[in-house]
Amino acid sequence: MGIKDVFKTTAKPVRELDSERLVDRFAKYRLLPLSELEARDRTKVCGEVKRMTIKPRSGIPSTEIVINDGTGEATVIFSGRRHVAGIEHGHCLIVEGVAFADRNRLVFLNPAYSLIPNGPA
Repeated sequence: MGIKDVFKTTAKPVRELDSERLVDRFAKYRLLPLSELEARDRTKVCGEVKRMTIKPRSGIPSTEIVINDGTGEATVIFSGRRHVAGIEHGHCLIVEGVAFADRNRLVFLNPAYSLIPNGPA
């Protein structure tokens, strides 16, 4: 690594560095990137938990999780649950299901999921 490379790395915005880290981390799984995700297709994607909130949907508490794989984001909603075991902020997971479009975002409702061990990529 030359001195120019050091300055290029330090000059990159944090968001761009984070995206590169996530793309590298999930490349080995060879799943569909979130940027290519389309509504109404059964698919399998992975990402890191960026945001978690509990929101009522039709009067029922639901855990809403936003995952990011470095190329895009998707929202995962677990209806009737205030907490989903093993899923915490910063953890990584694989989500399998059918996404639908909801207010300019793609949403998985009660999908199957697998946790990815947190460790070196």
